[in-house]
Amino acid sequence: MQLNRCWCLFACYLWASIAQAALPVSLQEALTKAQLPLDSVAIVVQPLNGEPPLISHNQAKAMNPASVMKVVTTYAALEALTPAYRWKTEVYRNGPVNQGVLDGDLIIKGYGDPALNNAELWRLLQQVQQQGIRHIKGNLVLDASLYTPEVSQRPILDDEPWRAYNVNPYALLVNGGHTSFRFVVAKEGSKSVVNITQEFELAQIKVVNAMQVSKGTCGDWRSRLRYGVSTTSEGATVTFSGTLPEQCDERYLELNVLSQHQYVVNTFKKLWAQLGGRLDGQAVAAALPASATLVTTWWSAPLDIVIRDINKWSNNVMARQLMLTIGMESGSAPVNENSSAVALKEVLRKCGLSFPELLLENGSGLSRNERISAEHLAQLLVTAYQRPAMPVLMASLPILGLDGTLKKRLPESPSQGMAYLKTGSIEGVSSIAGYVQDTQGKRYVLVMLVNHANASAARSIQDGLIKAVIEGH
Repeated sequence: MQLNRCWCLFACYLWASIAQAALPVSLQEALTKAQLPLDSVAIVVQPLNGEPPLISHNQAKAMNPASVMKVVTTYAALEALTPAYRWKTEVYRNGPVNQGVLDGDLIIKGYGDPALNNAELWRLLQQVQQQGIRHIKGNLVLDASLYTPEVSQRPILDDEPWRAYNVNPYALLVNGGHTSFRFVVAKEGSKSVVNITQEFELAQIKVVNAMQVSKGTCGDWRSRLRYGVSTTSEGATVTFSGTLPEQCDERYLELNVLSQHQYVVNTFKKLWAQLGGRLDGQAVAAALPASATLVTTWWSAPLDIVIRDINKWSNNVMARQLMLTIGMESGSAPVNENSSAVALKEVLRKCGLSFPELLLENGSGLSRNERISAEHLAQLLVTAYQRPAMPVLMASLPILGLDGTLKKRLPESPSQGMAYLKTGSIEGVSSIAGYVQDTQGKRYVLVMLVNHANASAARSIQDGLIKAVIEGH
C-alpha cells in the first residue's frame, strides 16, 4: 500500500517544521527528583490536528524503546500484509492410505504462525483424521526449516533463560512454546496448601511442589516464588519453592522448559492419542519431501486479531515472528532477522517514513541494540492515524486503566479509557507511546522514552504526564 501523496507531503512539512517545545518546569523537577538526567529522556506530545507539539524534548535522539518497538513492527505488518492476513500450517503424507492406515510418514510444515495454540492443533489433527488417517505406520516429521537455524538459537537477554518472554522464534511454534503453571491456595482439611497445575499438562514435565502458604495480601507475590529447572532428553522437572500469600487468587507463571521441537512432539502425541490415533514411528525434524501429498491446511486467525495479543500483552516471540513474516512475504528464503529488518524498513519507506537511526534486531524490543527516536515514533503514530489500518492498530494497544499492560495504571476517572498506549520495559529502559484523548475530545500522540539505570522511576512521571494531557493542564 502507498501513502497518499498529499498526506506524505504534509507530514514531511509538519515534521521538518517542529521546533523545540521546552519541558514544563514541573516535569523537569519530577525528573530531577527521580534522579533521571534530562538527556536520558526523550518526550514528544503532538496534537493530531497538526498544531505545534506541546512538548518536544530530545526528540531526535536515538534511544532504546524496549517493547514500544512492537508498535513499529505491527504497523509495518498491517501495511505490508493487510489486517486480513492469515498464516498457514500444512499437513502432508508420504505414502498411501488404506482403511485409515497411512503406510508412510505424516509431515507437518510450519510457516511461522505466531498464534497456533493447543486447541487449534487439536482441530488441525481432527481434520487429518477426517481425511481418513488414524494410524501412522511411519514417522511424524516436523518441518520448521522456514527460518535460518540461528534464528531459533539466539542468546537470551538476561539471566532468566526459562521465562516465556525469552522464547526464540520457531516456524512450527505451538502455544508460544511455553507451559503455563497455575498456583492457587486450597484447603486440605484444616491446612492451607499451594496447588500447582499445568494449564495444558504434559507428562514429560514433572512438577516438584515445595511451596508453602504465607499470611497477608498478595502484593508482589512473584518475588516470593522460586523455581529451578532440570532437563533431560526426555523432558524436564520444575521445582517450585517459596511462599504464596493466602489472599492471592489464581496466579500464573509461564516457563519455556522444553525445546520447541520437544514441545510440539509431546503435544502432538497427547492430542493424537486423545483423538484415538496411533503413531508407530519416531518424531524427527526434516524438510518436506518433494513427493509428499497435501492432506489439509490450517489457517490462523487474521492479523487484526493476532496483533492484539502482541501489543496488549507485549508478546515477544509473536512480534519476532511477525517481523520474520514480513521478510518471508518479501521473498526472503530462508528467513532471518537481517533480511526481515530490511524488508520492514522498505515498507516504512513506501509510507513516507524514512528513519536513518532506526535499528531493528528482532522487532520486539527485547534487545539492547534496537533504536528509534521519539520524533520518529511520533511521526509513525501520526501517519498511522491517517491510514485505513488505524482502527486496527489502535484497538491492539492496551487501554489505560482497563486491559493489557495498562490495566492497573490510572484506573480512576477521568483517566480510565482515555488513552491507547504501548508500554516497554527492560533493565535500564522505560517507555510508553500511543494515543491520548483529553476531556475536551482533542487527541494527541504521546511518546516518552527513558534510557537510564533509574529508568524504573519514570513510571510515575509517565502517569503524571498522561494525566496532565488528559486533563488539559
